[in-house]
Amino acid sequence: MAELNGRTPAEVIADLGADRNAGPGRQQVDWQARSFFAPGGGDSWSLPKGTELRWSGEGEWRITLQVFRDMGLAFAFALVAIFFVLRVQTGSAGLSLIIMSAIPLTVIGIMPGFWLLNQFGERTIAGAPEPVLFTATAMIGMIALAGIVVRNSLILVEFISQALNRGLELKEALIQAGAVRMRPVLLTAGTTLLGNLVITLDPVFSGLALAIIFGILASTLFTLLVIPIVYLLVFDRPVEEARK
Repeated sequence: MAELNGRTPAEVIADLGADRNAGPGRQQVDWQARSFFAPGGGDSWSLPKGTELRWSGEGEWRITLQVFRDMGLAFAFALVAIFFVLRVQTGSAGLSLIIMSAIPLTVIGIMPGFWLLNQFGERTIAGAPEPVLFTATAMIGMIALAGIVVRNSLILVEFISQALNRGLELKEALIQAGAVRMRPVLLTAGTTLLGNLVITLDPVFSGLALAIIFGILASTLFTLLVIPIVYLLVFDRPVEEARK
């Protein structure tokens, strides 16, 4: 029996697994200096012959693995579904992938965002540190972002298509898309961000709100640059090649 306040069960299991049958003479490591890449506290231990060890308790380790496995499958299914919907609407696989290129940009904001929250001071609950973790609800927020950020890409791509139909050159259409559609993109992201600020106060669903906030910030800023650039790289062909 032990008090796990301030540490996740996965971290404790990683430490116990690293110390099992490790042998004597190991240097003691403070718990704050340990990580998943360097677990173990230096307290070697072993079990008598014929004794079997099973991690049980509340089953948090097993539940965590199962939840993130299922969430990963749900995320993959969401991406496939979004692609087929865009493919039907646009009639172009390349254009669909360009619109979806904003989805991976959310990770640039989510993962560093959670890391930064733990760098600007740690929360203390019952006298022990309580880190901000990427939980299952945060994974739900990341899945929800896949649909949110696609809307920003659609706003840009739709304007580009309309400008090209009016006879504008590709580069001019891309520049105008960024200039004219920047305000709608920022307003869409801003309303989503403000709507999630209140949820950050919830002890369970705060991870969902934080994932959406950090993801929408990074994705919005990068979308205004990445989408036009990728569009240019894919569709800017020489005149002779385009005529063929």
